[in-house]
Amino acid sequence: MPRKLIRNLSWSRRRLPYFWLAAAVLLPLPWLLSLGTDWLTPTATCTVASVHDGDTLRATCGREKIKVRLYCIDAPEIGQKPWGQESRDHLRGLAPQGSAVQIRQLDRDSYGRVVGEVLNGGGDNLNLQMVLAGEAAVYPRYCADERYFQVQAVARAARSGIWARPGLHQTPWKFRHR
Repeated sequence: MPRKLIRNLSWSRRRLPYFWLAAAVLLPLPWLLSLGTDWLTPTATCTVASVHDGDTLRATCGREKIKVRLYCIDAPEIGQKPWGQESRDHLRGLAPQGSAVQIRQLDRDSYGRVVGEVLNGGGDNLNLQMVLAGEAAVYPRYCADERYFQVQAVARAARSGIWARPGLHQTPWKFRHR
C-alpha cells in the first residue's frame, strides 16, 4: 500500500473516538430541548388568571396555562366558613387577576399541578405572606423549609387569622380526612 493511503487510514482511526464523542453529546440535544424550559429556567414570569382558594391559583405563562399549588402551605378549604373564603380573598389581594408574578417551580403533584413559590412584582414570597398573615398553615408533611415554620410561629404568637381561635381550620389536612 502506498504511504499516503496508510497515513489517511491511521488519521481516520484517530478521529473515530472524536466522532463518537460528538455524536453522544449532540444526538440527545433535540430530545432535551423538547422537554420544555422547566429545566433551563427555574423561575417563570406569568400572569395570574384566577385564584381558586388560599393555596391554589391558575396562571398563564407565555402561551401555557398552568395550575399552581403553593409550596409548603395548606389553606382552609372553601367549605370551612369563614376561614376558607377569607384565605382565598387574601391571596386574591396579594395576587389580583391580571397581575404579573414569578413562579419558582419546585415539583409537580399527583394531580399534575405545578408546586412552587409565587413571588409578586416586588419579589415578595406570597407563600410566606399567606402564612405570616395567618391565612394558611405550614403543611409539615410537604415542607422542609425552616423559614415557613418560623413565620408560622410569629403568626401564631400574634393570633393572626386562623390562629385567632382553635379548631380544624388550623389543620386543613385533618379537616379533609375527618
